[in-house]
Amino acid sequence: MSSLVIRQISSSLFNSIRSRSNISLANMSTKTKFETLSITVPKPFVYNVELNRPDKLNAFNGTMWHEIGQCFKELHTDPDCRVVILSGSGKLFTAGLDFKAAIENSQEWGDVEDVGRKAKILYKHITAYQNSMSSLELCHKPVLAAVHSACIGAGTSLITAADMRYCTKDAWFQVKEIILGMAADVGVLQRLPKIIGSDSLARELCYTARKMDAAEALSSGLVSKVYEDKESMMKGVLEIAEDIAAKSPIAIQGTKRAMVYSRDHSVQEGLEQIALYNQLMLQSEDFTNGVVALATKQSDITFAKL
Repeated sequence: MSSLVIRQISSSLFNSIRSRSNISLANMSTKTKFETLSITVPKPFVYNVELNRPDKLNAFNGTMWHEIGQCFKELHTDPDCRVVILSGSGKLFTAGLDFKAAIENSQEWGDVEDVGRKAKILYKHITAYQNSMSSLELCHKPVLAAVHSACIGAGTSLITAADMRYCTKDAWFQVKEIILGMAADVGVLQRLPKIIGSDSLARELCYTARKMDAAEALSSGLVSKVYEDKESMMKGVLEIAEDIAAKSPIAIQGTKRAMVYSRDHSVQEGLEQIALYNQLMLQSEDFTNGVVALATKQSDITFAKL
């Protein structure tokens, strides 16, 4: 194929995609207004989901549990969202469970005497909270957790469901549930060992409830980078998110789906899954567009919404 033909195809594709991309910050918002979350769009296709109960140290109450799941369910299908940054407002990322709210919620099953019926109510709540945490993983958009100061209990479960994690140098992490006389039940026991790659260290953290500081989090692989402060962290994570958002959404979302699937399946099963996915997606305009851009050394490529 001559360079002239490639350029003509490239120009046609770029113009077509730009016309249908219709990038507009004014139209970028979730459908729901949340009480415990603040949603902003700092860059095109990049959403910042901020835990927003600063007066309660961003502790998890029933509303926040529900809203996290609802928010990521909406972002999963939002064509204006390609990458999500997860951060926290106020003094720290999150103090974990809101104990006052938890005690109030326990009144639902407190008057039920039969253990079988009480167990059914508790199972409903536990699985609902699990689904809230898993919504980050089930959302096909990459989720980048940006942690400052403390990340305790449920917060640690939350960030282990994210794709990547970053933190400030004063950050620390704690799987605290063992101190409460319970086993953590919303994801950290299942995901943390696979993230850090050390079953021994994961068990130590979960059995002792000791704090892991930023330096250890970096060396163990829990976080990708440690920043000086929250301002520099948000700036750095936003740059990473912006870079990801500029890539083909078909390629990025397909990559996330394959990596999540392959983590819990054999290599051969993972290969079969990506083969089935790519037998369709290699026919997309994103692949043609990417190949042409690479061949013509185009750097200003713009991909259509998905």
